[in-house]
Amino acid sequence: MNGDDEPVFKKSKWGTNRYEYNPRNPVGLALIIISLAFVVVMLILMENRAGPFAPPARPTWSPPAQEPWPMPSFTHGTDTAPATPTPTAT
Repeated sequence: MNGDDEPVFKKSKWGTNRYEYNPRNPVGLALIIISLAFVVVMLILMENRAGPFAPPARPTWSPPAQEPWPMPSFTHGTDTAPATPTPTAT
């Protein structure tokens, strides 16, 4: 097989020090195909909001219920409690 002497990664021809997959090597070609398939599947899952991109079924956190503020008493220094209406018999 003529791809046996080809490296899996080859230096990029764009003048950088990066490496890229070598399609002349069978392992490099398989890595290219697997990478493209992975990207396509992830894009489909993102579009359909499925898999790891699915919204949670229920919220994982919700703020605690707010209790109403206590109403201040405006007795202005009197020591007696405000009068409460007494029920009347009808």
